[in-house]
Amino acid sequence: MTVLQAESAVRSDRRGDVRVDLHGGATGAVNGGAAGAGRAAVRGGVRVGVRPGVRIPVVVHAADPISRAGAASQLRQCAAVELTDEPPAGPGAVAVLLAETVDATVTAALRRLVRGGDTRVVLVVERMREAELLEAVECGVAAILWRREATAARLGQAVLAAARGDGDLPADLLGRLIVQMGRLQRSVQGLPGFTPPGISEREADILRLVAEGWDTSEIAAKLSYSERTVKNVLHGLTTRLQLRNRAHAVAYALREGYI
Repeated sequence: MTVLQAESAVRSDRRGDVRVDLHGGATGAVNGGAAGAGRAAVRGGVRVGVRPGVRIPVVVHAADPISRAGAASQLRQCAAVELTDEPPAGPGAVAVLLAETVDATVTAALRRLVRGGDTRVVLVVERMREAELLEAVECGVAAILWRREATAARLGQAVLAAARGDGDLPADLLGRLIVQMGRLQRSVQGLPGFTPPGISEREADILRLVAEGWDTSEIAAKLSYSERTVKNVLHGLTTRLQLRNRAHAVAYALREGYI
């Protein structure tokens, strides 16, 4: 069986789960018999992770030998997985960590596993509070499963998603994560000196005129600003968004639909 066939097999057992990019926001949709499409990690324009005909090296970590043996038994049913006793290395390698909850010991283990950036982690957990969910995401966990839902097919699906660079979360955890991120966003917006992302209306007005070939003095006269204000607005914009010059700023605004 090829990796693509294995992916097809594990997808048949999805039960209302959502696949998300844990580091770029939710990208999946709740299943209604069809899977949500997670955003793939891309390096140099090439999708990384699972390659046809290449098995995924997976190591299982658990506090007790019975849990470890059970997870290993489930994973052996996935033809795309190659179990190993040594920590896997290289892009696409996956570590499966079983835990009751995300305490200080588990958090430290997660950070050790993701150190270096190549190994993707699948966390199989019994229970998790909202603060622990956010902490697991911040540690770089690629996928999270409830232990009660960790069937062979569901565990294989999570490993495949992690190896591809996708994320995988149960729908209830995704909802909790969205709520958490919303709270964080609102708290950050309330901090002094916070600058919202994107381009303001004033910046967009100035960039539209730059795009039409107007110089600084003409823009200032058109918008009733001083030339210093126009220069400061453009400097602040290019610095905040790490743009090289005015032309780069115009190109960015056009590409993102601001002007």
